[in-house]
Formats: sequence, structure tokens, C-alpha cells
Amino acid sequence: MKLEPLVAVGVLASTALTDAVYVLFNAAVAQRRRLQAATWSSIWYLLSAFAVISYTHNAGYVIFAASGSWIGAFCAMTWLRRGPDASSTPQRGGTHPDP
Repeated sequence: MKLEPLVAVGVLASTALTDAVYVLFNAAVAQRRRLQAATWSSIWYLLSAFAVISYTHNAGYVIFAASGSWIGAFCAMTWLRRGPDASSTPQRGGTHPDP
């Protein structure tokens, strides 16, 4: 099966966004913000549809989906750590939990 570069980039981008939104959804749930959680949840569902439809037709796109997933979660966690609450929240031992 031949991979289309544009679809591969689309799968990577959509899964990156999907996982970033998933992290934001979980943050909203943890903060008990109903409207934000519901909004992030619906966006998460819409974004995941493109990737799933793309890689179910060609399993070769799964690697792009996994890569995008990692990128999205990492970027969203980095963004959340830099938020206004990140500097005011005490960490155990005075360090961040991961590098």
C-alpha cells in the first residue's frame, strides 16, 4: 500500500491536536469545569475521526498517528506546566516530576 505524504502529515497533525485536546479535556475535568470539559470532549471526538478514518484504510498511517499522539500530549503538558498555576504550585522536593 502506498502512503500519501499529505495524508500522512494530516494524520500526524490531527493526532497531535487530538492528544493536546485530550490533555486539556482532562485538565478541565480535574478542575471540575463542566463547560470546558464538554467543549474539549466534542473537539477531541471530531479531531480523532480524521485520523481513524485515514489509518483504517491503510495501516501504514498508524506510525504517523502514534507520533502525532506523542507530540500533542508532550506539547500540551509543556503548555500546561507554563501556565499561571505552574509556578505557584509547590512540587515535592522542589523539582518538576519529569524533565
